[in-house]
Amino acid sequence: MGAGKTTIGRRIAEIKGMSFVDSDHEVEKRTGVDISFIFDMEGEDGFRKREREMIAELSEQPNTVMATGGGAVLDESTRDLLSARGVVVYLETSLEQQLARTRKANNRPLLEGSEDIEATLSKLMEERDPLYRSIADVVVATGEQQARRLAREIVEQLEAIGTA
Repeated sequence: MGAGKTTIGRRIAEIKGMSFVDSDHEVEKRTGVDISFIFDMEGEDGFRKREREMIAELSEQPNTVMATGGGAVLDESTRDLLSARGVVVYLETSLEQQLARTRKANNRPLLEGSEDIEATLSKLMEERDPLYRSIADVVVATGEQQARRLAREIVEQLEAIGTA
C-alpha cells in the first residue's frame, strides 16, 4: 500500500510500449462502485474474490503491465497466477514512505477506522512482505527516487535477467 504500483507501472508500460491496467481500477469500473463500498457490502473476502477473478482475466492480456492491489498476494491462487503468467516486480517501500503516501488518502479500506495507522501498516507489511518475496522476479526498493527514473531502473533489471 502506497508503494507507487500504479504510477510506476504506467511508466514501465510507457517505456516498453505496452498497455497498462490496474486491477483495482478495473474492479471499480466493472462494479460501478469504489473498493471501500465493496469492502463495506461484501467484506474483505468478497473483495478478494472479485480481485482474484479480475487478475485471472487481466493476466491473460498480452503485452500488458498490471498493477495489483496491495493485498492481492494474500490469495494463494492469485499468487500462483501472477507468478505463472507474468514477471512480478515487488516495490519494497519503507513504513515511513507508506505513512507519508497514505496519510491523507480516504480510499484505503484497511486503514479506515484505524486508530493507529502505523501499527496497521506494519502488521500488513509483516504479513505481506514474505508473500511478495516468494513470487517476485525482481525486488526494488522505491526510496525517494522519481517514478520515471525508478521505472527505467526496473526495465534495465528485467532486461538484465532476460525477462523484458
